[in-house]
Amino acid sequence: MNNASDTAAHAAPPAGSRFGFKRTRNLGERFIEAILFAISMATVAVTIGIVGLLIVESAYFFERVSIVEFLTSKQWTIMFEEKHFGVLPLLAGTLVTSTVALLFAVPVGTTAAIYLSEFATARVREIVKPSLELLAGIPTVVYGYFALLMVTPALQWFMPDLPGFNMLGPGLVIGIMIIPYITSVAEDAMRSVPMQMREGSYAMGATRLQTALRVVVPAATSGIVAAYILGISRAVGETMVVAVAAGQQPNFTWDPTEPGATITAFIVQVALGDLPHGSIEYQSIFAVGLVLVLMTLLFNVLGHWARTRFREAY
Repeated sequence: MNNASDTAAHAAPPAGSRFGFKRTRNLGERFIEAILFAISMATVAVTIGIVGLLIVESAYFFERVSIVEFLTSKQWTIMFEEKHFGVLPLLAGTLVTSTVALLFAVPVGTTAAIYLSEFATARVREIVKPSLELLAGIPTVVYGYFALLMVTPALQWFMPDLPGFNMLGPGLVIGIMIIPYITSVAEDAMRSVPMQMREGSYAMGATRLQTALRVVVPAATSGIVAAYILGISRAVGETMVVAVAAGQQPNFTWDPTEPGATITAFIVQVALGDLPHGSIEYQSIFAVGLVLVLMTLLFNVLGHWARTRFREAY
């Protein structure tokens, strides 16, 4: 009995030491939580700071330029002697190049995601998917010269009247750029669909293609929509491709075969110029930047709504 009591006494640590260890562990967890919270708030603070800067600087711009003219005028000639501050040409150029990119990237990226998720072997997937993701690591200025020196001349074989600077070539190249984003996110969403759903479809006599299109894709719709929204945001924010190959000529047109300028290309053009800080021309980049932020916010809100709706449906 004495030996058993001695063994139990040595095995169980004193109550005070247990409470002290627990208190130390709780303090450590709270410290880690505080660090994680601070990092999270730092990202929020940076976002608020960026938006606040755009709003403040844009307010100075709109003190000198009518917001009605800014939103309705079809001329953007701030570098000319007779100045016009209509954002519609830049907005049209941004939407045209982004639309061309999405019309190319969405079907190609979705098809590639379906193949990698449902048909490719493990070895093929290990080779193809990293190769696609390498496209995202190529500098955008390289894509710009690729659009100017290769894609546009190739298009001119089929469209002899296509000018050297146009929005079609850059739009297609931006589509190539965003294929990895759409394919990767959409493929991850499809692979997260439970295998039981596929097995149930096979048990009903469906083929692999029918299962992929009628079971897997609808079940992964929320993730696929998220991939599309990511691609849209990437296309709208692209700078160097359109700056190099689209011509940087603000032109209110919906024809992708004509030259044009986007919001991001104009910001680069002015920010790298010799315009004095505080001038109305320089402050215009904050106004168009605010428009770009609002566009991206709108796309993200629509994407969140679509993901929520499809998640509830399935």
